[in-house]
Amino acid sequence: MPGVLYAGGVVAALFASTLTSQAYAQPPFDTVPPDKIVITVATVNGSGCPAGTAAIAVSPDNTAFTVTYSEYLAQVGKGAKPTDFRKNCQLSLVMHVPQGFSYAIASVDYRGFAHLEKGASATQKASYYFQGQSQTSSNTHSYNGAYDDNWQATDVSDIATVVWSPCGELRNFNINTELRANAGTSNTQETTSFIAMDSTDGDVSTTYHFAWKECPPTKK
Repeated sequence: MPGVLYAGGVVAALFASTLTSQAYAQPPFDTVPPDKIVITVATVNGSGCPAGTAAIAVSPDNTAFTVTYSEYLAQVGKGAKPTDFRKNCQLSLVMHVPQGFSYAIASVDYRGFAHLEKGASATQKASYYFQGQSQTSSNTHSYNGAYDDNWQATDVSDIATVVWSPCGELRNFNINTELRANAGTSNTQETTSFIAMDSTDGDVSTTYHFAWKECPPTKK
């Protein structure tokens, strides 16, 4: 059954830089709706987020929402099934925002853990788009073995290129993510390589940071 999440607040962070893994800049403006955001989870599908393994929460200041996964892991090698090398998750969210405002996803923080044998590699990919719009924002991050540590990636958008929600329309916001483990030259008979969007000490959240702008006045 769809879940509904509420948040209210008066402060916003708006990030401006190119699409990169580097730190993001301070906001050029700080317009933010003073009223509540309501996020309705329309659908959650994918091998990386079976029913009951992905949770969504909105920050109390309207600046971000988080997605927490508990079984998002791709692996290859000993003990892995042939289909385990790739896992994905598709979220479709209905974003109810206060009248007169448009939003975009200005930056996204991903975290997880990876164990990659020498010769193996892994990728994390994500794309975001509004229902009915052709414009899509996508990014890919790669990791090479030998590697055995937490990983973190941040995608930051130039404010001039972010995908804004249509003013005065209710459109689903779709998030597609993918984890892929590649055996490469590693010994798949004796070793296992994996990448997870979680950690060894508990679930890890992916954080999506909002950017806000006021819509132009409606012509009468």
